Amino acid sequence: MHQDITQKTYKKLCFEVAPNNFSFCVMDLISNKIVSHKSYKINVNNVIEEELWKVFVENPILAERYDDVIVLHNSNLNSFVPSSLFDPNYLGSYIQYNSKVFETDYFAYDYIDTYDLNNVFIPHTNINNYLLDHYDSFDYKNCNSIFVKKALDFSKNKDSKQVWVHFQEDRFEIVVTKNQHLLLFNTFIYNTLEDFIYYLLFTYEQLQLNPEIVPVQFIGDINKESDYFKIAYKYIRNCDILDVFQLKTAFNVEEKDMLKHFILFHS
Repeated sequence: MHQDITQKTYKKLCFEVAPNNFSFCVMDLISNKIVSHKSYKINVNNVIEEELWKVFVENPILAERYDDVIVLHNSNLNSFVPSSLFDPNYLGSYIQYNSKVFETDYFAYDYIDTYDLNNVFIPHTNINNYLLDHYDSFDYKNCNSIFVKKALDFSKNKDSKQVWVHFQEDRFEIVVTKNQHLLLFNTFIYNTLEDFIYYLLFTYEQLQLNPEIVPVQFIGDINKESDYFKIAYKYIRNCDILDVFQLKTAFNVEEKDMLKHFILFHS
């Protein structure tokens, strides 16, 4: 969409959407600082459109004009495919082995050009349709595209393997990298502390990663006082939370928000 420079607002609106939560942030495109951000729990028993309507009523900022609107689909219904094996005519076939797919499902994909990777995913079409009533156009992508890209970026010139975990309240994504090569992406749904540590150590075992040597770094809804972090720290020698000190300063947000909304703020 071509814009006259006098019409530009130099502001970007980003949403992160999931069946049970909804977040947004407004970014100033000149300073790259976060102007505003909020998160909402969504009652899964209610009609999603009604829940979203309430958010829009409460936040007049969402009705303003923006140069860019980005919608991130926080979903584990996705699969990474290198371009050498990728055919856009068969999107469903890449997901069917790790998720239940239906003929009515709509498939999309993100191309991560720096790494020649494709992330095939199933977007939340009902949420996209709702937002189309509010915005002329928007780009949408899968959260894990951003997570994997950032993990690969951070692994530059690191010849040893590294583990990255995006921790959420019902599941976590895990990425293993080695000098900008993606060795593994997976997602695990957990209910208990024991589930969580089992899946994390199982990944180490399957990839023959030595927990005495290979480090793990966390982002997401976690801190060093969390029982989940403490149990990981007990079994993995080099266990840490990503250092976001410089990022929080650059984005002008609190450290816990920088970690929790790391993906949203990097959209």
